[in-house]
Amino acid sequence: MVRIVAILVVLGTLITLLASMVVSTYNSLVKLRNRYENAFAQIDVQLRRRHDLIPNLVEAVKGYMKHERETLEAVIQSRNAAVTASSQAAGAPGDPRAMQALGSAEAALTGSLGRLFALAEAYPDLKADSNMSQLMEELRSTENKIAFARQAFNDGVTLYNTKREVFPSNIIAGLFNFPAAQLFQETDPDVKQAPTISF
Repeated sequence: MVRIVAILVVLGTLITLLASMVVSTYNSLVKLRNRYENAFAQIDVQLRRRHDLIPNLVEAVKGYMKHERETLEAVIQSRNAAVTASSQAAGAPGDPRAMQALGSAEAALTGSLGRLFALAEAYPDLKADSNMSQLMEELRSTENKIAFARQAFNDGVTLYNTKREVFPSNIIAGLFNFPAAQLFQETDPDVKQAPTISF
C-alpha cells in the first residue's frame, strides 16, 4: 500500500511538473509573439507616415519637374503598392508571404524615390524650395524611425523563432500551432538602405 501511494505521489509530481512546463513554455511563446507583433505595429505607424508624406512630396516636385512625369507616376504606383502590402502585413505580422510582399513593395518604393531624388538634383529652384526642404527632413526622420522599428521587429522575430525551435519549446510550438515568423527585409539586393536625401 505504501508503495502504491509513493508511486502515485511521484506520478502526480511528474504530471504537475510537466503541466507546469507546458504552461510556462506556452505563455513564453505567446509573450514573444505579442512582442514582435507590437514591434510590427510600430513599423506600420512609420510606414504609414512615409506613405502619407509621398503624395505631398510629389505635389511639391510636380511644379518643377513637369517633364519627369514617368518618374512621378512610378513613385505614386510604388507608393500605392507599398500601402497595399503594408495593410496585408499588418493583418498578419510575421507571415512569410505578407512580409516578403511588403519587403518587395518597400524596396520598389525606395528605388523609385531614389530615382526621384536623383532627378531633383538637376532643379536648383526645387532644392531651394522651403516646403521641399521640410518634406525632405520629415522623410529623412521617418526613414530613420523605420530603420529602428524594423530592427526591433527583427529582434523580436529572432527571439520568438529561437524559442520555438529549441527543445522542449519546439514540441509545444508544434502542438499549439506557433508557426515560424518572417523577418522584415527588403528583397531587392540592390536596395539595402533608405534612399539618400541630400538637398
